[in-house]
Amino acid sequence: MGEPEKVQTLDDKQNWYWKKNIKFISVLLVIWFLVGLGGGVLFAAPLHEVPFFGVTLSFWIAQQGAILVFILLILSYAIRMDKLDREYAEKREQ
Repeated sequence: MGEPEKVQTLDDKQNWYWKKNIKFISVLLVIWFLVGLGGGVLFAAPLHEVPFFGVTLSFWIAQQGAILVFILLILSYAIRMDKLDREYAEKREQ
């Protein structure tokens, strides 16, 4: 038989990093859900009464708005993770 598998555990700094990461991802997913499904489907009836760029707001959200919000979420994730990576690197050096 070979050597037993070594189990790698996370230290406090790594746990801090992943908790922050998962929390931010959860917030972004909730926003994506609310805009994508909520704005285009669940709240379509009340938003149908609101004119926006010559169409109803529910139609605009379903066709263009959800995609734009998704792109903004990706951008905000990249910016926030860059900042978090720098914070983690500083903590690791201490």
